[in-house]
Amino acid sequence: MSATSVALQGCIAKMLTTVIDDRVHYMLPVGDANLGLNALIGQNMTLAFTGKIHCTACHEITEKSHVQGHCQSCADTLASCDICRIKPELCHYDAGTCRQPAWGEANCLKAHYIYLSNTSGLKVGITRHTDDSSRWCDQGAVQALPILKVHSRLHSGALETRIAKVMADKTNWRTMLKGFNPLMDLKAMVPDIMALPEVIALIDELRLNHGQGAVKCLDEAPKSFTYPVITYPEKIVSLSFDKTPTVSGTLLGIKGQYLYFAHGVINLRKFTGYELIVSGEFSGE
Repeated sequence: MSATSVALQGCIAKMLTTVIDDRVHYMLPVGDANLGLNALIGQNMTLAFTGKIHCTACHEITEKSHVQGHCQSCADTLASCDICRIKPELCHYDAGTCRQPAWGEANCLKAHYIYLSNTSGLKVGITRHTDDSSRWCDQGAVQALPILKVHSRLHSGALETRIAKVMADKTNWRTMLKGFNPLMDLKAMVPDIMALPEVIALIDELRLNHGQGAVKCLDEAPKSFTYPVITYPEKIVSLSFDKTPTVSGTLLGIKGQYLYFAHGVINLRKFTGYELIVSGEFSGE
């Protein structure tokens, strides 16, 4: 079996995912190249931070990364970096205070989907697309089920907050990374959610004010995801390029946006915009 040398240098972005027969396949953007990672599981690799961080928006060098890869100026001015990015129920476009109204129209005034997922346990969330599994793969979900289609991001967020009163709306990343995910019957949970008085009241209100198409109940099949992991750790140790510029060792697996090594895990999405040298000797499959 021959070995292949890899040496790429460039700014990284969050890993790209493709799902084939429920199996998640990863590619890491490094500069202009995309490095396939699944074939590297079980191989030695080194990720070395050069000390440079480039803003993903203006591409200027920044001393510190904000909001996953932005300089301070872009983080302060771009609508995509505002608080409603993670709290859609606080939509600035609806309040008339959006930093970039055109961006809000293109991204917030679109249909969104409320889903249930099994990440570190049962979770509710929202996404713009159900034909792109990257949202669930980024979270390390092993199951996902879209349950509602809502006409805007604001109102999908409002519904999500009501459902979140009876279940989590965030992933416990440490639990997710340990890989203990008993399978759930997500479809069986939907009737109880739809029977919640606050959910019923808001759906009725949205349909009254915005038409029957404002909220549509879905009847989709659950989606399943299997991650390329050799072994899950009993204890989670978080690695950081800011504290340890070079991370090296045998790649033991990938789940969510995390790489597993024997001495710890590293969330590559957190270091979007960091310039790395990715190298190693990889034997072919």
